[in-house]
Order: sequence, then structure tokens, then C-alpha cells
Amino acid sequence: MHPSDSRTRTRIERTAEVTADLADRAGEEIVGLGKGVTLAVSVQTGRPTGSSVEVQIRFASIQICEDGLIVWMKNYNEIDENRAAAERLAQERE
Repeated sequence: MHPSDSRTRTRIERTAEVTADLADRAGEEIVGLGKGVTLAVSVQTGRPTGSSVEVQIRFASIQICEDGLIVWMKNYNEIDENRAAAERLAQERE
């Protein structure tokens, strides 16, 4: 989708509304596993728009970097499973 598409604009606006009070915390752990594979464990907190309740999520993210750019990324809620998947991915890459 192109940013000028009205559906894309609507999604961006809704995302901005929902995440307006989102406060990222620094990654709990960031590990380079070699061959361009990185594992990051993060905690994100925020308050949904119109709510006084703060919510929190802890998640892990695998990134593959090539030439200094992230070319693939996936987030997971299961930290230990993600760590194992990231290690396997690093071993499989040439």
C-alpha cells in the first residue's frame, strides 16, 4: 500500500492514536548471534487512548540485517522459544 492510499492513512492514524501514550523502554537484552541475526528482548508499556490503565508487554524480536539495514524482523511473546529460533536461524545462514 502506498501512503497516499486512504486506507493506509486511516491505519496509520489509528495506530498513532492507540500508541500515543506508548513509552518504549530500552531493550532488556540485545544479542548479536552472528551472520546478521540479532535477538532483542524488550518491555513496552503504554496507556491505551482514553484509559488510565497502563499495560505492559514483554517480547522478543529476531532481526536479520544486511548491509546495515533490517531486512526481516519478527516479534514473539514466548521469549525462550524465540531465543532458540534465533540461534537456529544464525546457524542455518550461510
